[in-house]
Amino acid sequence: MGRSMSIDYRQNVWGAAATQRTVYRDVELRAHMLRVYNMMASGLALTGLVAWFVANTPALLQLFFTVSMRNHLSPTLLGWVAMLAPLGVGLAFSFGMAQMKASTAQTLFWVYAGLVGISLSTILITYTGVSVARTFFITAASFGSLSLWGYTTRKDLTGFGSFLIMGLFGLVIASLVNLFLESSMMQFIISVLGVLIFAGLTAYDTQKIKMSFFSYDDAETASKKAIIGAFELYLDFINLFLMLIRFLGDRRD
Repeated sequence: MGRSMSIDYRQNVWGAAATQRTVYRDVELRAHMLRVYNMMASGLALTGLVAWFVANTPALLQLFFTVSMRNHLSPTLLGWVAMLAPLGVGLAFSFGMAQMKASTAQTLFWVYAGLVGISLSTILITYTGVSVARTFFITAASFGSLSLWGYTTRKDLTGFGSFLIMGLFGLVIASLVNLFLESSMMQFIISVLGVLIFAGLTAYDTQKIKMSFFSYDDAETASKKAIIGAFELYLDFINLFLMLIRFLGDRRD
């Protein structure tokens, strides 16, 4: 009798401890995801501010783009540097993360967001402000819903994500080919596939960020994971917005 009570007591203690650990991990995970989303949102805000400032400052705009009478923009030499620089920063960010400090990675993230803002200033020149705002809020609502689903679903999205990444490579190749073909039909197909691919990647990346979190990570590792997660979700949001603006944007006359 006494032995049975002792076993029951130990089981209750172990069960309570396991429950406490689960609750504690959930709290830490929510804090980690909040940090990821806050950093991503800050990056988007920086991109938007830089885009608005360049688009509304004629002297700056002329440094990066030549604007025709019909609001057609052609990059200057400095404009090409600004447009291609994010590729180099992104590669350094992705492949050099293991060697760099969290503070360096965060600086690169801000630099990347600022450079993208220069490129996206063309959106504010090409499309009306109302349609840009409308597309942004539709993108935000879609992104939030997809990210929430990726966070809460119990379905493993690993295989789905691998398929989407292969589709992304195909999308990049098709976009490069269409630079020479200039086919409006092909551009339409690329935009449709782009919306589907980046919508799926939003859910996949959210789940990947969630599953990569471990409560025993040291502060440096946890910070780097948050920065990587913010960078991935930032890219998903920006690309989803760029695909949607092609359908929802109203061009200036």
